[in-house]
Amino acid sequence: MKIALYQGPPTNGDVDGTVSRIESQLQAAALAGASMVVFPELFLPGYNRPDLHARLAQTKSGAWMDQLSSMAARFKCGLTIGWAEHDQDTVYNAATCIDANGNMIGHYRKIQLYGLMERQSFKPGETYCTFDLGGTPAALLICYDVEFASHVRALAKAGVKLILVPTANPQGFEHVSRLLVPARAAEMAVTIVYANYCGVENGLSFGGRSLIAGPQPVPIAQAGTSETLVIATIPDPADAIDAALLSTQLHDFTKVD
Repeated sequence: MKIALYQGPPTNGDVDGTVSRIESQLQAAALAGASMVVFPELFLPGYNRPDLHARLAQTKSGAWMDQLSSMAARFKCGLTIGWAEHDQDTVYNAATCIDANGNMIGHYRKIQLYGLMERQSFKPGETYCTFDLGGTPAALLICYDVEFASHVRALAKAGVKLILVPTANPQGFEHVSRLLVPARAAEMAVTIVYANYCGVENGLSFGGRSLIAGPQPVPIAQAGTSETLVIATIPDPADAIDAALLSTQLHDFTKVD
């Protein structure tokens, strides 16, 4: 499977401009043969814009999802995106996966809210989300979630082989993409697509360094600190991989009371 991630500047509340940027990146990825593009956390309406989260949040049946579904179907390329979801009286930091036919196949609410801003803006989610993506068992996490080995382990135990992760990782936390994400992927023999911002939003600078990390101990693809569309072929779980290079922690773990 060929998959893409978009690392770009924050949206800062410019919804119309963001939708246009999504469209252009989706088209570019489709032309390159990708079947899915992963965008950053809270790409709509913006990450470090708590003044907009509740005011602009939409429902799963709102205009944002309708537009994105139409784009995916038009370009025959799926997309995964982070956004502010409104459900009755509650706002969630959400991520949605839409397939190449425009169907919503995965929807997830961030469990591990990070910092005061997120905890004031959102209610945490309570469940995982797993789904089939082109024959590969897949799941969604958002940013801080993937730093918890227990969440990745729970998904791997459920049979997941691919985890799509919209993120908003600031400068100064480059160890997450350099060390933690590759470790999570290698530990549980899964592939993780980690899509971050670059640039500045409302005083917060982001670190870039988006990456695709697989079961082997070397990242499949990695971005620098500027805007880019990364496209790579991820390993098929059915392909033979040198067993000596694969972690067996999932099966070897011994629980100690």
